[in-house]
Amino acid sequence: MNNKKKFTMIDENFICEKCGKEVKKLGYTARDHCNFCLCSKHVDINPGDREESCKGILIPIAIEKSKNDNYKIVYKCEKCGAIRKNIMAKDDNYDKVLEIAKSSI
Repeated sequence: MNNKKKFTMIDENFICEKCGKEVKKLGYTARDHCNFCLCSKHVDINPGDREESCKGILIPIAIEKSKNDNYKIVYKCEKCGAIRKNIMAKDDNYDKVLEIAKSSI
C-alpha cells in the first residue's frame, strides 16, 4: 500500500524558465507557477513531489472555474503534451488571465 502524501507543500522563490522573471513565494500556499507569464514547469506527478521526469514547460491554454468557485489555469506541456491544472494565485497577472480566457473560448 502506498502511504505517500498526495500534496507536499513547497512555497519558494524561483526564476521562471519561460520569461526569466524572479517569482516570489506566495506565503499562503504553494507557489506552482509564474505570476507574470503564468507558465509552470512539469516537475510533479503529485503536487510538490518533484518526481516527474519530463521537466518541460507547462504553457497556459485555458482558464476554468472549479466546483468550489476557484479558478484554475489549464496547462499543456510543451515537451510531452500532458495536461495539468493549477489553482490561480491572488497575484497572477490578470491581463494574462483574460488573454488566456479569451483565446480558449
